Order: sequence, then structure tokens, then C-alpha cells
Amino acid sequence: MKLMIVALAALAAAGNDDAQVRFRKVIDSEMAAEWARQQVTPAPRCDDATFVRRVTLDLAGTVPGYEETVAFLKDADPEKRTKLVDRLLEDPRFARTQAIEWDLVLFGRSNGGERAGFLKWMTEKFAKNEPYDKWVRELILAEGNSVEDGAPTFLAQFQGRALDTAESVSKIFLGTQIACARCHDHPFERWLQTDFYGMAAFFARVTVVDGGMVQGQRKWVLAEKSTGDLMFTGSAKDPKPGQKGQPVAAKFLDGNAVAEPPLPAGFKEPDLKGLKGRPAKPHFSRREKFAAWVTASENPYFAKAVVNRVWAQFFSRGFHNPVDNLRFDKPATHPSLFEAMEKHLIARKFDLRWLIREIVASDTYQRDSTGEAVDAKGGYDRYRVRALTPEEAVNAFLVAAGYGESAVDPQKPPAPPSFFERYTSKAFASQSDGRGEFQGSVSERLFMNNGPQIRQLVARKSGNLVDRILTSADPWETRVDRMFLTVLNRPAREEEKKRIVAYVTVGPKPDARVEEALWVLLSTSEFRFNH
Repeated sequence: MKLMIVALAALAAAGNDDAQVRFRKVIDSEMAAEWARQQVTPAPRCDDATFVRRVTLDLAGTVPGYEETVAFLKDADPEKRTKLVDRLLEDPRFARTQAIEWDLVLFGRSNGGERAGFLKWMTEKFAKNEPYDKWVRELILAEGNSVEDGAPTFLAQFQGRALDTAESVSKIFLGTQIACARCHDHPFERWLQTDFYGMAAFFARVTVVDGGMVQGQRKWVLAEKSTGDLMFTGSAKDPKPGQKGQPVAAKFLDGNAVAEPPLPAGFKEPDLKGLKGRPAKPHFSRREKFAAWVTASENPYFAKAVVNRVWAQFFSRGFHNPVDNLRFDKPATHPSLFEAMEKHLIARKFDLRWLIREIVASDTYQRDSTGEAVDAKGGYDRYRVRALTPEEAVNAFLVAAGYGESAVDPQKPPAPPSFFERYTSKAFASQSDGRGEFQGSVSERLFMNNGPQIRQLVARKSGNLVDRILTSADPWETRVDRMFLTVLNRPAREEEKKRIVAYVTVGPKPDARVEEALWVLLSTSEFRFNH
């Protein structure tokens, strides 16, 4: 296996696309070897209905529409799954879904503020398939303003707090938790307090400037001064009144300090008040040095961190957990595969679309969500069920009820009920602990059972799903099938079909009962989870 991995890495570095097609086999071979070692029988391949829903949620951020589902299920092409993956990766919904994913990584849900400019910028990066190292470098250098250019929004959120910036950047882009070294030497890792301050020194001169209003929003501009240092006073448990401390040089994590040239005689910092346009560049930019180091292919943390994060995005758990804590004193769950993915991503010049394609095209990803093993947390012998994110839930509700526009649905859907997105996002607020675990909430159940927004969603309105079912001339069995194919993306089982047909045809006016049947399907765990 080691020789195969090395050979494929060489092919990828030479631009040979055969390596792209074959890498998913490395994933499956590594997993098969681990299953054999543990004497685990993996779950069978999931059926087409499960796959089209699963991969559309993961890549497009929503469930497939009725036409998308039916077309896929009827397709007899043995390569239809691979072709579906390729279509979804080119779909505009993919870029938007990835932008939202990274928005949550970089800002979290509790960090409010206007981020439309950032989401637009991030969506464009994925639409163009811009290499990961390139857009991370742009994110750190962050030229322009937060509204029109987007990128400055990330560093602007820290408002010049260098310690907070270092903590977040290390966690996100290096997969390394150095927060404990902020006040004292890390008790469990090799990081010293001086390592933390050395990293923070790269951002000590970054200043957030109010650039005024544009398009009705406050815009923020990042400037970097040529002077200013962090002062280190030692452990927080041994404070000394009046101690000013010693200036800390910018120092790469687990590396060398940056040598800075002396400032010209008589140098004065430019006045940033009332800044118009872009600020002047500093005499020496620590931030440029950091951006070059952090995104370098030889950086021992950068590629590992994003491989772990992307893998966890599609399997709910990483090779290291939590995903932003690569403990180098503890091996990855699948060290050979983790190393192979890192090497290939570097060889493919940090092409995240390639990495995602190989993951979701693998047989490992396409396993059913049921299996013989008692615990699937570490073995990937079956697909790990995960709850829909609030963003996915909103989109899925709208598509399933006939308000969302699918990729191939020729009929423009009606406008959704007012305030639906805001209330649904709040009710379905993320309840994951970062380790792939999920705990439902009372507020979510109350919203589904009693919330007027859901009742408005399932109420008949011209053009929505209930209306299409009620105005159809098809037999009721066919109409119930359409409901299942739209909401759960599978045909109704005979018993389900029989019971719902009997329920909706009790009286002469089935409107309320069809609405009730739709509400039941939307309330199921089968709809709530990606499986």
C-alpha cells in the first residue's frame, strides 16, 4: 500500500488525472484493511435513493427536488453516481454551500455581524475552484474592505486583539490548540507561553480602521503598522505590579523568530484617522511573512489540518478529534490514509474540489448507515448519521414543501411564508458538540409541533407540493409516491402508501388531510437527518 500511495502521489504531482480517479481506491483499500484487522463486516452499499439525498445534501446543501430524484432513480447508467457527483461539484449550489461551511468555521454561529461581503467572496473562491492555500493567503493579507472585498471581515472580527487572533488562526489553519499557553506553558503539549506570544506577535501591528458606510453597511479596513510589540511579562499566575515586560519577536510555531530590518531614521507612522482608500503598506510586514509560512506546502500543520477538517465534514468525525486539535502525541485513527491524503492534496496544489470528489465518490462514503458493528465512530464501516444543519434544514423544508427551486424543476416555486427562514434557523440551531454527536432540543420539537411557520409551510398555496398533489389527475397511489419522492427522496413502501391513501380519501375534501400527511413526513427522523 505504501508503494501504491507514493506512486499515485508522483502521478498527481506530474498532473496525471489517472491519479485523481484512482485515489478513491486508496481510501477504500485502507478502510478494507482496517475492517479486516478488526474483523468487522462493513455495511452494504446504500441504495440509489439514499445516495442521491445524501450527496445532494452534502454538496448542494439541500435535498434534491422531485425531478432530480426521479431522473436519478430511473437512470440505468452504472456510472450515474460518479456523474452525479461531478454535476453537483459544478453546480452553483456547491460553491454557496462550501462558503457557508467555511463561514461557520471562521466566525461561528454566535459571532454576529454583517457578512454578506465575505460570503460573496468565499462563494467566488469555490466557484472558481481557487486553491486552498491561495485563498487562505488572501484571507490573512486581507486587502480592501469588508463589504466590497469580503476578505478583511475575518481578521476584523478580532478588532486588533492579537492574542485572540493567534488563538483562532492556529486552531483553524494549523489544527493546533495553543490557547492553554496563553497564560502559562501548556500542561499537556509542547507549547510554551513564549510560543503563543511569538505567534500573536505576527498580528500585534494589525489595526482595524472604520472605513465609513457603503451600501448601507459599516465597512472595515485592515492596516498594518510598522511599529508596536507585544510585551511578555511571564506566567499569569505570577503577576508583578508595574512590570512592563519584554517585547516578543514574531516567531513561527515550533520554528524560528522573524528577523526584521531596522526602520529608517526619523520614521513616523502614517495617520489612519479619516482613512480614504487603502492604507499604506508597512515598512516590514509581519503578516506577509506569516501568510507565506502558514500556507507553504512544507508547513507540517497546514495540509493536515484541512484534510482532517474536510474529512470530518463528510463523515462527521475526523482522523483526529476534535477536528481542530491535531494531537501529535496521539496517532490518527487511520494514519496511512491520513498521510496519503495530505501528500496528495499537496501534489494536487491544494485542490479542495478534488479532495471532496474523491471522498464522496469512494465506496466508504457510499456505505449504508446500518451495519453489524456496535459502534461506527472510528471504523467507518457504515455511514455515520448526522443531523441537518440549520441552513440545510431551511433549504430542505422549502424544497420538500414545494417552495424551493431545484436544479431541474422548470416551474418557478411560490414565495415561502414570511419569516420562515429566521424562525427555522433559530429552532434548528446547531446541537453538535464538534465530535459528531447530536442532542435534540425541546424547542425544536415545539417548533415542529406547534410552530405556525410549519403550518403555513404545509398549507395549500398555488404551485406548492400540496397544491400539485390535490390538482393532479393521477391515482392517489401515484400522488402519495410523489409526496414521498419529494420529501424523503424515495418511493413509498406499500404499507405506507396504503395507510396514507386510506387517510386522505376518507371524505370529499382531502385538503387538510394532505397537509397533515405532509407535516407527518417533514416531522420524521428520516427527514431530520442525513443518512
